[in-house]
Amino acid sequence: MDKDRIAGTAKVAAGKIKQTVGKITGDAKLRADGTAEVVGGRVQNAVGGIKDALKDA
Repeated sequence: MDKDRIAGTAKVAAGKIKQTVGKITGDAKLRADGTAEVVGGRVQNAVGGIKDALKDA
């Protein structure tokens, strides 16, 4: 498993936590930051998946 996949998954989890805290507290900026982190984490996870696929090929 590529390190980008691990880091991407961690970013997604952290982003979801930020989104939840932002929603509970009514902090729109925190929610937006969390959403951006989730998207960035998913992209990083996808890049790691591509790297894994290239290694296996």
